[in-house]
Amino acid sequence: MTPNSPSPLDIASMRRAEFGFPGALRDQLVAAILNGSKTSTTGLVVDYEHGAEPLPEVGSRSVVVDSDDLPVAVIEVTGVRVVPLAQVDLAHVVDEGEGHTSVAEWREGHERFWHSEEMRAALADPDFTVDDTTPVVLERFRLVADLRQAR
Repeated sequence: MTPNSPSPLDIASMRRAEFGFPGALRDQLVAAILNGSKTSTTGLVVDYEHGAEPLPEVGSRSVVVDSDDLPVAVIEVTGVRVVPLAQVDLAHVVDEGEGHTSVAEWREGHERFWHSEEMRAALADPDFTVDDTTPVVLERFRLVADLRQAR
């Protein structure tokens, strides 16, 4: 850890940041965070509401966990916007670090995830679907610490 890195006690008290579900997608997203290509993410307001979780706030820090549920990084929120799904812009899409080159391509991939059995089960809604009006949380963040070196 670097001199400005959070202490183990700080890390233990931080909110967990879980990108996708454990498996290949989470592994890809965590790798993108660690290599600096992923500096934004999109969540569903309904997912926060279902989990009774507050929306992210600028300046808050979270510990990113990998598919093995191990802490691998600390990120800090640098921006938060709630917009209808139809208003997600290309800059946000590109900063998600998933290689999408258009909003339509990004949306197709995200809809596949949001309409998956795993997501519908997590929301306890087997018929869950999104449309242009669905409120989404556009979160920007920066990598504060790579915790893999601290192990």
